[in-house]
Amino acid sequence: MASLLAPAPLAGSDIYERILTAPGGLVALEHEDTASLIEQFRAIARNNGQSVYVWQNESGLANLREAHHARIPGSQRLGNALRYVQQSIHFGVYLFESLPLPMSAMDSTLLRQLARAPAGHVRRVVLLDVAPALMASLDDVAVRLSSGPQAAQRPRLR
Repeated sequence: MASLLAPAPLAGSDIYERILTAPGGLVALEHEDTASLIEQFRAIARNNGQSVYVWQNESGLANLREAHHARIPGSQRLGNALRYVQQSIHFGVYLFESLPLPMSAMDSTLLRQLARAPAGHVRRVVLLDVAPALMASLDDVAVRLSSGPQAAQRPRLR
């Protein structure tokens, strides 16, 4: 009976919209099933034609929109992938799964630079499965989101 009262987790499209409307460029997402979330984002990228990338330690950055999972050459190292994101002038959501720890000072600096609100185009770096130690070091610049339902907000009066 308690499970009937528990709020349902948000769908991938709802999470995607919350990421796009986040006030900063760096988002730490708490989600229980990362693999299914990535698959939901793959479907969103293919349906909308928008650029969504996923970074994994062993394979680097891959474009989820492409059927053959087009990889970005030389992006296996975290620093190279973050520099690629930083130099991009196009819209993009970049999912980073299981970042290696300890993180180098340069990688941490790049994440902090990417956290600044983008000027002109939307670029979001989304950290999945964030280790508590890493989250503590980025807590002042990262926007935390959860896949749980958004708290009810009071309407804003104009």
